[in-house]
Amino acid sequence: MTSPAKEAVKASFLRLLEERPLREITVKDIVQHCGVNRNTFYYHFKDIPSLLEELVMDEADRIIAAQGPAASLADCLETAARFAQEHRQAVLHISQSAHRDLFERGLLDVCRRVVEDYAAAAIGSVPIPPPDRAVIIRFYQCECFGQIMAWLNDGMRYDVGQQFRRLCYLGEGMTERMLRRAMEAEA
Repeated sequence: MTSPAKEAVKASFLRLLEERPLREITVKDIVQHCGVNRNTFYYHFKDIPSLLEELVMDEADRIIAAQGPAASLADCLETAARFAQEHRQAVLHISQSAHRDLFERGLLDVCRRVVEDYAAAAIGSVPIPPPDRAVIIRFYQCECFGQIMAWLNDGMRYDVGQQFRRLCYLGEGMTERMLRRAMEAEA
């Protein structure tokens, strides 16, 4: 069970990230915002980057748990983009900071997890070699990650959900072709 003070620190940090760039947020700002002392902050977190990393991973877990298994590749992409959509300004501040890598690792993990869930349903027990299965999952994980990073780098100025749905429409049948080729290679 997590401590109420720890949750208050994370919630305050996220609210502050909505208001200003990461480089302008100090431990003092966070503890004043949530009403705990510095010792409480340092009891739970080594520093602001460790707080950021935990926040990103917690949000990833929350989004994936709320979504459930993706029914389509568009669902995978939209699930992975959900944190950015819900916390637009905070994500822009993180992605423009020196700690962008923490967000990218969290996003890459979210992409992997949603694609693995989708693949479990879409590929199921299709008899393909495990290395091919891993390659297909990695391909979609990277596609998902790359699409979201391109959207972030463009300042989140377009409807990413609409783009994902269009991309999936244009790529319809691609997964089936990959699976068929993997089964042919196995035979």
